[in-house]
Amino acid sequence: MKLSLRLLSACLAVLLLAAGCSGGEAPASQEAPEGAGSSQEAPAGDAAVTFTDALGNQVTVGKNPQRVVSFYGSFAEMWVLAGGTLAGTTDDAVEERQLPLGDEVAIIGSTQNPNLELVLSLAPDFVLLSADTSEHIQAAQTLKAAGIPHAFFRVDYLSDYVDAMKICTDITGRADLYEQNALAVEEQARAVVEKVQGQEGPKVLLIRAYSSGAKAKGMDNLAGVILHELGAHNIADDHPSLLEDLSMEEIIAEDPDYIFVTIMGKDTQKALDALAAGIQANPAWNSLSAVQNDRYVILPSDLFHYKPNARWGESYEYLAEILYPQVMGD
Repeated sequence: MKLSLRLLSACLAVLLLAAGCSGGEAPASQEAPEGAGSSQEAPAGDAAVTFTDALGNQVTVGKNPQRVVSFYGSFAEMWVLAGGTLAGTTDDAVEERQLPLGDEVAIIGSTQNPNLELVLSLAPDFVLLSADTSEHIQAAQTLKAAGIPHAFFRVDYLSDYVDAMKICTDITGRADLYEQNALAVEEQARAVVEKVQGQEGPKVLLIRAYSSGAKAKGMDNLAGVILHELGAHNIADDHPSLLEDLSMEEIIAEDPDYIFVTIMGKDTQKALDALAAGIQANPAWNSLSAVQNDRYVILPSDLFHYKPNARWGESYEYLAEILYPQVMGD
């Protein structure tokens, strides 16, 4: 009987979603503040946590929910790091992050195409959504209609991750894991930044490659932010046109000390092939200092494309050891 009611609720909720999305656009949402939001534990005796999510919504979640569903693999890992358990998550949790999920954890589809009927059949007591994914904003209508607590998160930088972990560990009641998997990670990164302070930062170019081309990246990319914090000077900051078109003329004129590449998408080889057929095919490519000095670096996706979560400190160390080998070797 309970399952039948749940399935009936799912059908009604999906119908409501279809009606709400008939215009073809995601519903308007509040302007998102920086970070994932802030949380405040309910008064003693009240088994709930109330917080503001990344889209400005006030959310109340019962303490330590046991049937949590994440619409994003990164957030699924974050929830587990906070001591939580999962009832379901998207396929990227396995395919990209290799999370060791048990058979009891359902795969609800992809981040861009979650199966809402399956989600509702899992009877979740909390759902984690991405504030940057329109399909999740639309899905929130269904969750709201079904009375399922849900919250939007946005994690672009280390500080966002720390804020999001504070919320998650407040919900799970695991302050120890906040210390271990968030504050300690932040301290690790801070120690790296402090160690290289005062050093003359090298000139760099950060490229994001994908199967059909490549573009320079700046502060809108986690590797770009880390490079900036480590004192490197990204030539894309001086040449915004590189963000749209990788001009060999501008790259040659700047002649960066290092060229870093992050790979977008699942097919690394296709992205590298596109680079080889693009800017690397220019005869002037081999004249660049970064190429001649073996400072052309393909960055590992687990640290610089996917959100590194508890490994964020490793991302800082990885780049610092390349940029300042003498300092980091001390």
